[in-house]
Amino acid sequence: MCMDIWTWPLLIVVTIIAAIGLYATRSIMKFENRRQQTTDSPVANVVKEHPYSMNPIVWVLVAALVFISIVIAYYVASSSY
Repeated sequence: MCMDIWTWPLLIVVTIIAAIGLYATRSIMKFENRRQQTTDSPVANVVKEHPYSMNPIVWVLVAALVFISIVIAYYVASSSY
């Protein structure tokens, strides 16, 4: 019954990641529709200056690392030696 504790937090994290993915996908679809109407679109200056910080995969990895760190800290704090 250990997983019962983490069912709701896991569902919340999955829902947040899915919502971000859906929003990003819809934004990309809208951008692609606009881009197809023109010949070419330049890369944004923010992306040129910070290519790693604007990468959504990096943000998902950071969110997963934070969540896993919270879980580990909780188990360390709640365990008795």
